[in-house]
Amino acid sequence: MTLIHTLRRHKTALVRTALLAALVVLVKATILAPPKVTTVRVERRDLTARVYGNGTVEAKEVVGVSSKVTGRIVSLHADQGDRVRRGQILARLESDEYAAQLGQAEAGVSRAAAGQSLEAATLAKARANLELAERNAARYRNLADRNLVSRQEAEQHETAWRLAREEEARSSAALEAARMESAAGRAARGVARSRLDDTVIRAPRDGIIVSRDLEKGAVVSPGQSIFTLADPAVVWVRAHVDESQLAGVAVGREAAISLRSAPERAMQGRVARVGMESDRVTEELAVDVAFAAPPPAFRLGEQSDVLITVGTKRGVPSLPAAALTSHGGKHGVWTVSEGRLRFKPVQVGIEDRQGVTEILSGLAGAEPVVLPTPTQAKKFRDGMKVRVSP
Repeated sequence: MTLIHTLRRHKTALVRTALLAALVVLVKATILAPPKVTTVRVERRDLTARVYGNGTVEAKEVVGVSSKVTGRIVSLHADQGDRVRRGQILARLESDEYAAQLGQAEAGVSRAAAGQSLEAATLAKARANLELAERNAARYRNLADRNLVSRQEAEQHETAWRLAREEEARSSAALEAARMESAAGRAARGVARSRLDDTVIRAPRDGIIVSRDLEKGAVVSPGQSIFTLADPAVVWVRAHVDESQLAGVAVGREAAISLRSAPERAMQGRVARVGMESDRVTEELAVDVAFAAPPPAFRLGEQSDVLITVGTKRGVPSLPAAALTSHGGKHGVWTVSEGRLRFKPVQVGIEDRQGVTEILSGLAGAEPVVLPTPTQAKKFRDGMKVRVSP
Protein backbone atom coordinates (compact mmCIF):
# COMPACT_ATOMS: atom_id res chain seq x y z
CA MET A 1 0.00 0.00 0.00
CA THR A 2 2.84 2.30 0.81
CA LEU A 3 4.31 1.72 -2.68
CA ILE A 4 1.00 2.39 -4.35
CA HIS A 5 0.51 5.65 -2.42
CA THR A 6 4.05 6.70 -3.32
CA LEU A 7 3.44 6.06 -7.03
CA ARG A 8 0.16 7.96 -6.91
CA ARG A 9 1.83 10.89 -5.20
CA HIS A 10 4.66 10.97 -7.82
CA LYS A 11 2.16 10.62 -10.67
CA THR A 12 0.24 13.67 -9.45
CA ALA A 13 3.43 15.69 -9.22
CA LEU A 14 4.48 14.59 -12.69
CA VAL A 15 1.11 15.59 -14.15
CA ARG A 16 1.30 18.99 -12.45
CA THR A 17 4.84 19.47 -13.77
CA ALA A 18 3.76 18.50 -17.28
CA LEU A 19 0.80 20.85 -17.15
CA LEU A 20 2.97 23.66 -15.86
CA ALA A 21 5.52 23.03 -18.62
CA ALA A 22 2.75 23.00 -21.23
CA LEU A 23 1.36 26.25 -19.82
CA VAL A 24 4.79 27.87 -19.99
CA VAL A 25 5.19 26.74 -23.59
CA LEU A 26 1.69 28.02 -24.43
CA VAL A 27 2.35 31.43 -22.82
CA LYS A 28 5.64 31.74 -24.68
CA ALA A 29 3.95 30.74 -27.93
CA THR A 30 1.08 33.18 -27.50
CA ILE A 31 1.24 36.00 -24.99
CA LEU A 32 5.03 36.29 -24.85
CA ALA A 33 5.64 35.39 -28.48
CA PRO A 34 6.81 38.13 -30.88
CA PRO A 35 3.82 39.59 -32.74
CA LYS A 36 3.08 38.42 -36.25
CA VAL A 37 3.30 40.99 -39.00
CA THR A 38 2.36 41.06 -42.66
CA THR A 39 4.96 42.38 -45.05
CA VAL A 40 5.01 43.71 -48.58
CA ARG A 41 7.78 44.73 -50.92
CA VAL A 42 8.33 47.75 -53.11
CA GLU A 43 6.83 47.21 -56.56
CA ARG A 44 6.94 49.27 -59.71
CA ARG A 45 3.51 50.50 -60.75
CA ASP A 46 1.85 53.10 -62.96
CA LEU A 47 0.39 55.77 -60.69
CA THR A 48 -2.10 58.55 -61.38
CA ALA A 49 -2.64 61.12 -58.64
CA ARG A 50 -6.14 62.61 -58.55
CA VAL A 51 -7.69 65.25 -56.35
CA TYR A 52 -11.34 64.93 -55.33
CA GLY A 53 -13.83 67.75 -55.34
CA ASN A 54 -17.59 67.96 -54.87
CA GLY A 55 -19.79 70.63 -56.34
CA THR A 56 -22.72 71.49 -58.57
CA VAL A 57 -23.37 71.91 -62.27
CA GLU A 58 -23.37 75.58 -63.26
CA ALA A 59 -23.41 77.58 -66.48
CA LYS A 60 -20.83 80.25 -67.10
CA GLU A 61 -23.25 82.29 -69.18
CA VAL A 62 -26.82 82.49 -67.88
CA VAL A 63 -29.04 85.32 -69.11
CA GLY A 64 -32.56 86.32 -68.28
CA VAL A 65 -34.78 86.90 -71.31
CA SER A 66 -36.96 89.88 -70.43
CA SER A 67 -39.15 92.50 -72.06
CA LYS A 68 -38.23 96.14 -72.70
CA VAL A 69 -41.87 97.23 -72.47
CA THR A 70 -44.81 96.60 -70.17
CA GLY A 71 -47.44 94.27 -71.54
CA ARG A 72 -49.54 91.17 -71.06
CA ILE A 73 -48.21 87.89 -72.43
CA VAL A 74 -50.56 86.62 -75.14
CA SER A 75 -48.51 83.63 -76.35
CA LEU A 76 -45.45 81.57 -75.38
CA HIS A 77 -43.45 79.62 -77.94
CA ALA A 78 -40.79 77.85 -75.81
CA ASP A 79 -40.55 75.88 -72.60
CA GLN A 80 -37.79 74.76 -70.27
CA GLY A 81 -35.49 72.21 -71.82
CA ASP A 82 -35.95 73.59 -75.34
CA ARG A 83 -32.88 74.46 -77.36
CA VAL A 84 -33.35 77.76 -79.19
CA ARG A 85 -31.47 79.76 -81.80
CA ARG A 86 -30.57 83.43 -81.74
CA GLY A 87 -33.52 85.53 -82.95
CA GLN A 88 -36.08 82.76 -82.44
CA ILE A 89 -39.48 84.03 -81.23
CA LEU A 90 -40.06 82.97 -77.63
CA ALA A 91 -43.14 85.00 -76.64
CA ARG A 92 -45.50 87.75 -77.76
CA LEU A 93 -47.07 90.59 -75.76
CA GLU A 94 -50.25 92.58 -76.38
CA SER A 95 -49.43 95.05 -79.16
CA ASP A 96 -52.66 97.01 -79.89
CA GLU A 97 -51.62 100.06 -77.90
CA TYR A 98 -48.15 100.14 -79.41
CA ALA A 99 -49.59 99.67 -82.90
CA ALA A 100 -51.87 102.67 -82.29
CA GLN A 101 -48.89 104.71 -81.09
CA LEU A 102 -47.03 103.79 -84.27
CA GLY A 103 -50.01 104.89 -86.36
CA GLN A 104 -50.12 108.19 -84.49
CA ALA A 105 -46.40 108.67 -85.05
CA GLU A 106 -46.83 107.90 -88.78
CA ALA A 107 -49.53 110.55 -88.98
CA GLY A 108 -47.26 113.01 -87.19
CA VAL A 109 -44.52 112.35 -89.73
CA SER A 110 -46.93 112.97 -92.61
CA ARG A 111 -48.20 116.18 -91.01
CA ALA A 112 -44.65 117.41 -90.41
CA ALA A 113 -43.73 116.63 -94.02
CA ALA A 114 -46.72 118.61 -95.27
CA GLY A 115 -45.79 121.52 -93.01
CA GLN A 116 -42.22 121.40 -94.27
CA SER A 117 -43.41 121.51 -97.87
CA LEU A 118 -45.66 124.50 -97.06
CA GLU A 119 -42.84 126.40 -95.39
CA ALA A 120 -40.54 125.60 -98.29
CA ALA A 121 -43.07 127.14 -100.70
CA THR A 122 -43.51 130.17 -98.44
CA LEU A 123 -39.75 130.65 -98.37
CA ALA A 124 -39.56 130.45 -102.15
CA LYS A 125 -42.26 133.12 -102.42
CA ALA A 126 -40.53 135.31 -99.85
CA ARG A 127 -37.25 135.07 -101.74
CA ALA A 128 -38.99 136.05 -104.99
CA ASN A 129 -40.63 139.03 -103.27
CA LEU A 130 -37.30 140.01 -101.77
CA GLU A 131 -35.65 139.92 -105.16
CA LEU A 132 -38.39 142.11 -106.68
CA ALA A 133 -38.35 144.56 -103.77
CA GLU A 134 -34.57 144.86 -104.00
CA ARG A 135 -34.74 145.72 -107.70
CA ASN A 136 -37.54 148.26 -107.15
CA ALA A 137 -35.68 149.90 -104.30
CA ALA A 138 -32.54 150.23 -106.42
CA ARG A 139 -34.47 151.64 -109.38
CA TYR A 140 -36.37 154.21 -107.33
CA ARG A 141 -33.20 155.20 -105.51
CA ASN A 142 -31.62 155.95 -108.88
CA LEU A 143 -34.67 157.91 -110.05
CA ALA A 144 -34.75 159.93 -106.85
CA ASP A 145 -31.08 160.79 -107.28
CA ARG A 146 -31.98 162.26 -110.68
CA ASN A 147 -35.06 164.01 -109.23
CA LEU A 148 -37.37 162.00 -111.47
CA VAL A 149 -39.39 160.74 -108.49
CA SER A 150 -39.86 162.08 -105.02
CA ARG A 151 -37.55 161.05 -102.22
CA GLN A 152 -40.59 159.85 -100.27
CA GLU A 153 -41.57 157.42 -102.98
CA ALA A 154 -38.03 156.04 -103.08
CA GLU A 155 -38.04 155.58 -99.31
CA GLN A 156 -41.29 153.63 -99.54
CA HIS A 157 -39.62 151.12 -101.84
CA GLU A 158 -36.61 150.96 -99.51
CA THR A 159 -38.99 150.09 -96.66
CA ALA A 160 -40.70 147.45 -98.79
CA TRP A 161 -37.30 145.90 -99.52
CA ARG A 162 -36.41 145.72 -95.81
CA LEU A 163 -39.81 144.15 -95.02
CA ALA A 164 -39.28 141.57 -97.78
CA ARG A 165 -35.85 140.75 -96.36
CA GLU A 166 -37.31 140.19 -92.90
CA GLU A 167 -40.09 138.05 -94.36
CA GLU A 168 -37.49 135.92 -96.14
CA ALA A 169 -35.59 135.45 -92.85
CA ARG A 170 -38.81 134.47 -91.05
CA SER A 171 -39.74 131.99 -93.75
CA SER A 172 -36.23 130.49 -93.66
CA ALA A 173 -36.49 130.04 -89.87
CA ALA A 174 -39.97 128.56 -90.22
CA LEU A 175 -38.67 126.06 -92.78
CA GLU A 176 -35.84 125.06 -90.44
CA ALA A 177 -38.35 124.58 -87.60
CA ALA A 178 -40.49 122.44 -89.92
CA ARG A 179 -37.47 120.35 -90.78
CA MET A 180 -36.69 119.82 -87.08
CA GLU A 181 -40.32 118.90 -86.42
CA SER A 182 -40.17 116.42 -89.28
CA ALA A 183 -36.97 114.89 -87.82
CA ALA A 184 -38.61 114.68 -84.39
CA GLY A 185 -41.61 112.99 -85.97
CA ARG A 186 -39.42 110.42 -87.68
CA ALA A 187 -37.61 109.77 -84.37
CA ALA A 188 -40.95 109.35 -82.59
CA ARG A 189 -42.01 106.95 -85.32
CA GLY A 190 -38.78 104.99 -84.81
CA VAL A 191 -39.44 104.77 -81.06
CA ALA A 192 -43.02 103.65 -81.64
CA ARG A 193 -41.92 101.04 -84.17
CA SER A 194 -39.21 99.83 -81.78
CA ARG A 195 -41.72 99.50 -78.96
CA LEU A 196 -44.04 97.56 -81.22
CA ASP A 197 -41.15 95.28 -82.19
CA ASP A 198 -40.35 94.86 -78.48
CA THR A 199 -43.70 93.14 -77.98
CA VAL A 200 -42.12 90.16 -79.78
CA ILE A 201 -39.63 88.50 -77.40
CA ARG A 202 -36.74 86.82 -79.21
CA ALA A 203 -33.82 84.69 -78.03
CA PRO A 204 -30.76 86.92 -77.58
CA ARG A 205 -28.42 84.00 -78.37
CA ASP A 206 -28.24 80.27 -78.98
CA GLY A 207 -28.88 78.26 -75.84
CA ILE A 208 -31.18 76.09 -73.82
CA ILE A 209 -34.18 77.28 -71.81
CA VAL A 210 -33.37 76.54 -68.17
CA SER A 211 -36.66 77.86 -66.81
CA ARG A 212 -39.88 79.55 -67.94
CA ASP A 213 -40.54 82.15 -65.29
CA LEU A 214 -43.93 83.55 -66.40
CA GLU A 215 -47.02 82.10 -68.05
CA LYS A 216 -49.57 83.28 -70.60
CA GLY A 217 -51.74 86.10 -69.26
CA ALA A 218 -49.13 87.47 -66.87
CA VAL A 219 -48.26 91.15 -67.09
CA VAL A 220 -44.54 91.64 -67.55
CA SER A 221 -42.61 94.77 -66.63
CA PRO A 222 -39.39 95.99 -68.26
CA GLY A 223 -36.47 93.91 -67.02
CA GLN A 224 -38.66 91.17 -65.55
CA SER A 225 -37.43 87.73 -66.60
CA ILE A 226 -39.76 85.63 -68.76
CA PHE A 227 -37.20 82.89 -69.52
CA THR A 228 -33.77 81.95 -68.17
CA LEU A 229 -31.40 80.96 -70.96
CA ALA A 230 -28.04 79.18 -70.58
CA ASP A 231 -25.32 78.47 -73.09
CA PRO A 232 -24.72 74.67 -73.01
CA ALA A 233 -21.31 75.11 -74.62
CA VAL A 234 -19.91 76.58 -71.40
CA VAL A 235 -21.46 74.37 -68.72
CA TRP A 236 -19.11 73.32 -65.94
CA VAL A 237 -18.98 71.92 -62.43
CA ARG A 238 -18.07 74.35 -59.68
CA ALA A 239 -16.25 71.96 -57.37
CA HIS A 240 -14.92 72.67 -53.89
CA VAL A 241 -11.47 71.24 -53.21
CA ASP A 242 -9.83 71.02 -49.79
CA GLU A 243 -6.89 73.40 -49.45
CA SER A 244 -4.61 70.54 -48.42
CA GLN A 245 -5.18 68.86 -51.80
CA LEU A 246 -4.57 71.87 -54.07
CA ALA A 247 -0.97 71.05 -55.02
CA GLY A 248 -0.90 70.47 -58.77
CA VAL A 249 -4.40 71.79 -59.43
CA ALA A 250 -4.10 74.22 -62.34
CA VAL A 251 -5.99 75.45 -65.38
CA GLY A 252 -5.89 72.85 -68.16
CA ARG A 253 -5.61 69.77 -65.93
CA GLU A 254 -7.70 66.82 -67.09
CA ALA A 255 -10.59 65.72 -64.89
CA ALA A 256 -13.34 63.12 -64.70
CA ILE A 257 -16.86 64.32 -63.90
CA SER A 258 -19.64 62.16 -62.43
CA LEU A 259 -23.15 63.51 -62.15
CA ARG A 260 -25.37 62.34 -59.33
CA SER A 261 -28.01 61.30 -61.87
CA ALA A 262 -25.48 59.05 -63.66
CA PRO A 263 -22.72 58.14 -61.17
CA GLU A 264 -21.58 55.17 -63.25
CA ARG A 265 -20.75 57.37 -66.24
CA ALA A 266 -17.59 59.46 -66.02
CA MET A 267 -17.43 62.40 -68.44
CA GLN A 268 -14.21 64.03 -69.50
CA GLY A 269 -13.44 67.59 -68.52
CA ARG A 270 -10.68 70.10 -67.87
CA VAL A 271 -10.00 72.67 -65.18
CA ALA A 272 -11.20 75.97 -66.63
CA ARG A 273 -10.71 78.29 -63.69
CA VAL A 274 -9.19 78.16 -60.21
CA GLY A 275 -10.57 80.47 -57.55
CA MET A 276 -8.45 83.11 -55.85
CA GLU A 277 -10.12 83.08 -52.43
CA SER A 278 -10.83 80.09 -50.19
CA ASP A 279 -13.83 79.71 -47.95
CA ARG A 280 -12.62 80.70 -44.50
CA VAL A 281 -14.99 78.31 -42.76
CA THR A 282 -14.74 75.14 -44.85
CA GLU A 283 -11.14 75.81 -45.94
CA GLU A 284 -12.02 74.86 -49.50
CA LEU A 285 -11.35 76.55 -52.82
CA ALA A 286 -13.75 76.76 -55.76
CA VAL A 287 -12.40 75.08 -58.92
CA ASP A 288 -14.45 75.26 -62.15
CA VAL A 289 -14.18 72.09 -64.25
CA ALA A 290 -15.60 72.44 -67.77
CA PHE A 291 -17.04 69.52 -69.71
CA ALA A 292 -14.90 68.51 -72.69
CA ALA A 293 -18.12 68.22 -74.71
CA PRO A 294 -21.48 69.80 -73.81
CA PRO A 295 -23.52 67.22 -71.87
CA PRO A 296 -26.60 66.04 -73.79
CA ALA A 297 -28.75 66.78 -70.75
CA PHE A 298 -27.92 68.71 -67.62
CA ARG A 299 -29.59 70.33 -64.65
CA LEU A 300 -28.14 73.43 -63.11
CA GLY A 301 -27.40 72.84 -59.44
CA GLU A 302 -27.09 69.04 -59.77
CA GLN A 303 -24.59 67.51 -57.33
CA SER A 304 -21.43 66.28 -59.04
CA ASP A 305 -18.09 64.70 -58.18
CA VAL A 306 -14.84 65.51 -59.95
CA LEU A 307 -11.44 63.82 -59.94
CA ILE A 308 -8.73 66.18 -61.15
CA THR A 309 -5.57 64.53 -62.46
CA VAL A 310 -2.57 66.31 -60.92
CA GLY A 311 0.18 63.85 -61.84
CA THR A 312 0.89 60.63 -63.77
CA LYS A 313 4.00 58.44 -63.53
CA ARG A 314 4.91 55.15 -65.18
CA GLY A 315 6.72 52.24 -63.53
CA VAL A 316 7.72 53.99 -60.32
CA PRO A 317 8.64 52.26 -56.99
CA SER A 318 5.58 52.23 -54.78
CA LEU A 319 4.04 50.80 -51.62
CA PRO A 320 0.51 50.62 -50.20
CA ALA A 321 -0.17 53.89 -48.40
CA ALA A 322 -1.11 51.84 -45.29
CA ALA A 323 2.56 50.89 -44.89
CA LEU A 324 3.54 54.51 -44.24
CA THR A 325 3.61 55.74 -40.67
CA SER A 326 5.37 58.21 -38.38
CA HIS A 327 8.02 57.50 -35.75
CA GLY A 328 10.15 59.94 -33.83
CA GLY A 329 8.71 62.84 -35.79
CA LYS A 330 9.76 61.31 -39.10
CA HIS A 331 7.70 59.88 -41.93
CA GLY A 332 8.70 56.39 -43.02
CA VAL A 333 8.08 52.64 -42.90
CA TRP A 334 8.91 49.68 -40.62
CA THR A 335 11.10 47.02 -42.20
CA VAL A 336 12.08 43.58 -40.90
CA SER A 337 15.74 42.57 -40.65
CA GLU A 338 16.72 39.27 -38.97
CA GLY A 339 13.39 39.09 -37.19
CA ARG A 340 13.57 42.61 -35.75
CA LEU A 341 11.88 45.87 -36.69
CA ARG A 342 13.87 48.69 -38.22
CA PHE A 343 12.33 52.12 -38.94
CA LYS A 344 13.43 53.76 -42.17
CA PRO A 345 12.50 57.33 -43.10
CA VAL A 346 11.37 57.66 -46.71
CA GLN A 347 10.45 60.39 -49.17
CA VAL A 348 7.19 59.92 -50.99
CA GLY A 349 5.81 61.22 -54.25
CA ILE A 350 2.32 61.00 -55.68
CA GLU A 351 -0.48 58.84 -54.30
CA ASP A 352 -3.25 57.43 -56.44
CA ARG A 353 -6.90 56.85 -55.52
CA GLN A 354 -6.20 53.12 -55.00
CA GLY A 355 -4.13 53.82 -51.88
CA VAL A 356 -0.70 53.30 -53.44
CA THR A 357 2.12 55.80 -52.82
CA GLU A 358 5.27 56.45 -54.80
CA ILE A 359 8.55 55.94 -52.89
CA LEU A 360 11.19 58.43 -53.98
CA SER A 361 14.01 57.43 -51.62
CA GLY A 362 14.84 55.67 -48.36
CA LEU A 363 14.43 52.03 -49.42
CA ALA A 364 16.70 49.74 -51.39
CA GLY A 365 13.68 47.98 -52.79
CA ALA A 366 14.30 44.37 -51.65
CA GLU A 367 13.66 44.60 -47.89
CA PRO A 368 10.30 43.44 -46.51
CA VAL A 369 8.15 46.33 -45.39
CA VAL A 370 5.60 45.83 -42.63
CA LEU A 371 1.96 46.50 -43.42
CA PRO A 372 0.84 47.22 -39.83
CA THR A 373 -2.59 47.58 -38.37
CA PRO A 374 -3.27 50.89 -36.59
CA THR A 375 -2.99 49.10 -33.22
CA GLN A 376 0.33 47.46 -34.11
CA ALA A 377 1.85 50.71 -35.37
CA LYS A 378 1.35 52.32 -31.95
CA LYS A 379 3.28 49.50 -30.21
CA PHE A 380 6.20 49.17 -32.63
CA ARG A 381 9.70 49.99 -31.32
CA ASP A 382 13.05 49.92 -33.09
CA GLY A 383 14.67 46.49 -32.58
CA MET A 384 11.42 44.85 -31.49
CA LYS A 385 11.17 41.12 -32.35
CA VAL A 386 8.46 40.13 -34.79
CA ARG A 387 7.36 37.10 -36.72
CA VAL A 388 6.61 37.45 -40.43
CA SER A 389 3.41 35.78 -41.50
CA PRO A 390 3.95 33.30 -44.27
